[in-house]
Formats: sequence, structure tokens, C-alpha cells
Amino acid sequence: MARRHFAEELRVGPDIASPQAVFRSLQDELDGETQEVFGVLYLDNRHCVLAFERLFFGTIDQAAVHPREVVRAVMRHNAAAVILTHKHPSRVAGPSSADRCITERLRKALNLIDVRLLDHVVVGRPCISMAERGLL
Repeated sequence: MARRHFAEELRVGPDIASPQAVFRSLQDELDGETQEVFGVLYLDNRHCVLAFERLFFGTIDQAAVHPREVVRAVMRHNAAAVILTHKHPSRVAGPSSADRCITERLRKALNLIDVRLLDHVVVGRPCISMAERGLL
């Protein structure tokens, strides 16, 4: 039921309804996770949702993220833009220095294949948008 709500809320109109809709949907999608999970929301040119996928799973406080695998998944979905996300099981949503580092590495990798990185959302209570904080 939560997955259906996730898909419906993000597919309002030709593009994503709002950043708040993304936050609510990602919280619903990742709320039950007890380990760190890194996922990607794949979007087309008009920012309509193509898919959401959990790519990496980790421990209670970290997950290894491999840019090569992210790029491979983006190409598989034929995405034009992405929103990265990861769940902090502690619910502390502030982005760490490791979060900022991997975001920059992914931004550079995605630029090479002309895919826009719109945001990296750290899921906690509350969700934190790295784009809104000027960290992209």
C-alpha cells in the first residue's frame, strides 16, 4: 500500500509534485529500514518518475556506494535526471562529510553521461535536502 501511495504521490502531473511530496514518499518507502540504505529515484526529461530502486545496503551507520553501479543503473533505466537518497537508521538526518563526498563523486560521474543530479535526500526525521542546503 505504501508503495502504491509512493508512486501516486510522485506521479502527479507531468513532473514531481513538490519537494515535500518527494520527502514524504521517500520516508514512507524507507521508514522500516534498520540499516543504512542508498537508493535512486530515476526521472525522465520532464521529471516524471521512471522508477525507484534500492541499490546499496549497509550497516547501522554506513553503506558502500559505488559510482560505477549507480551509472550502470541510471543507463538501464534510461534516466535523464536522478534524486539520490539514503536512510539514516538513527533518524539523524544531517548529511555527514562522507555523504557530501559521495554526492560530489556521483555528481561528477553523472555529468559525464549528461544526467542531472537534482538532489540527494537524507531520509530521517526530518528529511534533509542537500540541494536546499547548497551542497550540490
